[in-house]
Amino acid sequence: MDDFLVRAVLAGCGVALVCGVLGVFVVWRRMAYFGDTVSHAALLGVVVGVVSGIQANLAVLLVSVVVSFALLALSRRRAWTPDTLLGILAHGSLALGLVILSMVETARIDLLALLFGDILSVTTRDVAVVWIGAVLVLGLAAALWRPLLAISVHEELARVEGVRVALVESALMLMIAAVIAIAMKIVGILLITSLLVIPAATARRFSRGPEQMALFAVLCGAVAVFGGLAGSWQWNTPAGPSIVVAALALFIVSGMMRAPASA
Repeated sequence: MDDFLVRAVLAGCGVALVCGVLGVFVVWRRMAYFGDTVSHAALLGVVVGVVSGIQANLAVLLVSVVVSFALLALSRRRAWTPDTLLGILAHGSLALGLVILSMVETARIDLLALLFGDILSVTTRDVAVVWIGAVLVLGLAAALWRPLLAISVHEELARVEGVRVALVESALMLMIAAVIAIAMKIVGILLITSLLVIPAATARRFSRGPEQMALFAVLCGAVAVFGGLAGSWQWNTPAGPSIVVAALALFIVSGMMRAPASA
């Protein structure tokens, strides 16, 4: 294969690995719209990076973390419902990023690539960033695996058993923000959440436990990366959206299959 395809496969598989694991908790805790909100804020992070001179991935991570904790703080006040807050923060941050971008005349940003990804243009450095980020996030997820499972199954019971729910939730938000920062160039701001949700949702029907679900989700994500890149190469379609379409096809096919009986 050409070098750019090898880099695309490596970067895509790195994103599939970390998205598959975190997707378990995103699906179980019904956090898909939270992921959308943080990913929309990523555009604002890119603009902040351009204006301030901060490296793009770091700026996206910082802004995503700020938005995540703002959402957490506002939701605890219970003045607004969670879906209202998600809608306000998602579209507000996206619009703010676009407005600021239009005011910075010297900014040269490929908006289409940011929104929908440009996996075929990843560099060796990008691949390294993806895998280093994936290893760090997976290490934290492994350390917090039991508490994450506890708050996903029954938050109140986990609190009674001594789990520091707020701290674990904050760590999960931080990990999702990190995934969005490292995956932004792969599938784009608007499609990142799909790799967190679709492979995990596909794996859920055939899994008998959280570890098995995470493994199947990683495999589904990797197959979607290979299938999407192959389809993009064959039919000259956008690579990022093609990966998501491949993941969607797996989900549809899995829905037609009979799930194994529980033991």
